[in-house]
Amino acid sequence: MLETLIDTYGEAPLLGASGLAVGLLFGAAAQHSRFCLRAATIEVAERRPGERMAVWLLAFFSALLATQLAILTGVLDVSGARQLAATGSLSGAVIGGLMFGAGMILARGCASRLLVLSGTGNMRALVTGLIVTLVAQASYRGILAPAREAIAALWTVPGGGSRDLAALLGLPGWAATAFGVAGLLAGLELARRHRVRVSRVLAGGVVGLAVALGWMATYAIASVSFEVIPIASVTFTGPSTDTLMALVAERNLPLSFGIGLVPGVFAGSAMTALATGEWQIQRFGADTPMERYLVGAVLMGFGAMLAGGCAVGAGVSGGAILALTAWVAVASMWAGALLTNALLGRHSAQPTLS
Repeated sequence: MLETLIDTYGEAPLLGASGLAVGLLFGAAAQHSRFCLRAATIEVAERRPGERMAVWLLAFFSALLATQLAILTGVLDVSGARQLAATGSLSGAVIGGLMFGAGMILARGCASRLLVLSGTGNMRALVTGLIVTLVAQASYRGILAPAREAIAALWTVPGGGSRDLAALLGLPGWAATAFGVAGLLAGLELARRHRVRVSRVLAGGVVGLAVALGWMATYAIASVSFEVIPIASVTFTGPSTDTLMALVAERNLPLSFGIGLVPGVFAGSAMTALATGEWQIQRFGADTPMERYLVGAVLMGFGAMLAGGCAVGAGVSGGAILALTAWVAVASMWAGALLTNALLGRHSAQPTLS
């Protein structure tokens, strides 16, 4: 069937449609579940892990479980994914992760959360997300690229087994799946203790399933195509820069999974917010100073490009395929967020972007 679709429409439109479908699912589920790494770290920092932490665990471990089950059953092969096959940077994962974690505390949301909130009418998130995208582009190909490359070159790791946690630890094929089950059960138990609504529990799991679907969709298309198609899943910094640059520099939009993903997430979030009566214009104010958001955006834009992805791209998508640098990056994001929260003296409950 895929061969017929490719013959009829071509690889690019099919990838774009796949990205759009995965994005709609992710955006709707992330908005309803309030999925947000920043909010989860705040709960941990305040020693009161609750609903947001439960949702993050459900999303992360459902992504890990579904992806590893697909690999174990032969439905998916991620050996060619950039996070495993290409040379990686541990210095980039650590330093970039710390910067990203600090930035998401200052901006009150990670890159994915900012995109989701933009669809709900939140102008703070929209402006901050645009700055993240511009800084990310400058870090990738612009004036900040030499600094990023210099930091990334400090400690590199070759692609292949050296970036695969399962290979490094000598884990059997079923071990990662068992770990995913254990983590998912822990998330469900935390959700039960804090009486998280069933619909939000399910939506948290769907966030993770969207990540697994992204891997499987791009792999399925790549496996039957005569063209070289990169295997990828849900990530936001790179696709957001590609989408923005395509809109401002191209007459015809070049379709890809990432370029379909970004508007899909925005639309999925917007439709969910409209359906639930949560769509509302929100602006900067005295208690939400723009300068703090902009500093956070700069740290996230540079940090994400240095770390190899955002809190979802590296943290969930990369973590689901057991990429070493992804796990180092997400651990560093947690550390950066906790340290920044402590330095800001935020030991009491604070409002989140919602």
